[in-house]
Amino acid sequence: MNTFNIYLNVVRRSVFQLAVQNRMKKEILLVTPGKMMTCRTLVLSAWLKKNTVPSTTEKLDLDGWKDVMRTTVQEESNEGTSESEEDPRAAATKELIEMWRLSGKAVPENISEQDLKILIESPTKTSKRKYLQFLAKKEILKKVQKEKKERKKAERGELNPPAQKDGDGELENTFLLKFWSRSEDALYNWRAAQAMIFGQPLVFDMDYENYMSRREMENAVKQMLESEGMNRRSLDPFHLHYCNLKTDSAYHKELIKRYGEAWDKLFVTVTEKAHVEVFPRDQLVYLTADSPNVMKSFEHDKIYIIGSLVDKSIQTGVSLARAKRLNLATARLPLDKYLQWEEGAKNLTLNQMMSILLTLKDTGDWKEALQFVPTRKHAGFMDKPFSKNQMEAWKLSKMHERTVNQEKSQKSFAGNSSRNQVQKKWWEDISE
Repeated sequence: MNTFNIYLNVVRRSVFQLAVQNRMKKEILLVTPGKMMTCRTLVLSAWLKKNTVPSTTEKLDLDGWKDVMRTTVQEESNEGTSESEEDPRAAATKELIEMWRLSGKAVPENISEQDLKILIESPTKTSKRKYLQFLAKKEILKKVQKEKKERKKAERGELNPPAQKDGDGELENTFLLKFWSRSEDALYNWRAAQAMIFGQPLVFDMDYENYMSRREMENAVKQMLESEGMNRRSLDPFHLHYCNLKTDSAYHKELIKRYGEAWDKLFVTVTEKAHVEVFPRDQLVYLTADSPNVMKSFEHDKIYIIGSLVDKSIQTGVSLARAKRLNLATARLPLDKYLQWEEGAKNLTLNQMMSILLTLKDTGDWKEALQFVPTRKHAGFMDKPFSKNQMEAWKLSKMHERTVNQEKSQKSFAGNSSRNQVQKKWWEDISE
């Protein structure tokens, strides 16, 4: 027994010295003299200890190592299952989309995460079906436009083959100077920057979110993007002001979504203030189709306001009521004076208004400016601008023609009904 204790003390001292040298005090194995602990061991590889020479005395607890490995594998599996878990509402919506696709309904082939989120938030199946139809039509339109662009590109390539190169591999000499798109962007940005200092202001009133649906608001933002690009490319652009644009509002989020990183680089003044707080009230003119005042000419010292409203249901008087509440001057375009406008609302889109105002600013010619009005809304230009009395007489004549046509159609309908009655009596006489 004494020899065994001596041998045990020697082993303890050697193990303790090795642990101190290798800074592994935590791996010291304390064993009582009376009881020996059985433990499966694993010899460490030489590559795990680069600075030390491998020895058989360095041992590792294999059972503890297995426990550590089990816990890490369990954590990784839990993370994988948590990532793979999908929102049940999203899964149900995807299954509904696939079911409608198999049943032959109009469903887009690819749907983004944003559109899927909108579908999940839709309250009824009817709203989901209508939104999917809208996305399907939009996808088809994009495909058609892409094919059209490719076809035009191919035709352009056939008409204008690439310039032949000479023996040195350089293009042939030409008197036409290449104007790069980068230079165009620099030129447009310079004009827009000058307009912010010296240009005439043009205000977009953004306080119409409560009067529009989500789709109408998206259409309004799309038209504003076209208006901003049109203004930037013009020779004498306006200084655009987006007034009443609240931060994190639906308008603001949609604009950031469309512009992306370019939103912070626009040469446009964006403010949460109202236009009456930024400009003098006597210089402001609110352009609305419901105004009783006809705009006779473009005034360069006035600040015109356009309501950023897209209203498919045509709520009359919304912008006029807003201008009256703010005690602002109003005006409408002289569409009846220059165009043969029979009937229908005289509301124009935001980009059409921008084209008209830019042309009026450059030329002052109403006939040239009103060419941007869609031809489906009128029957053409007047040969000569009518006076007020002539316009009223022309409208009365049109109304008389309409009533005469209605009376003729009613008489023809009455004649057909009387003929049917006579035929019925003739059959009744035969049957008797």
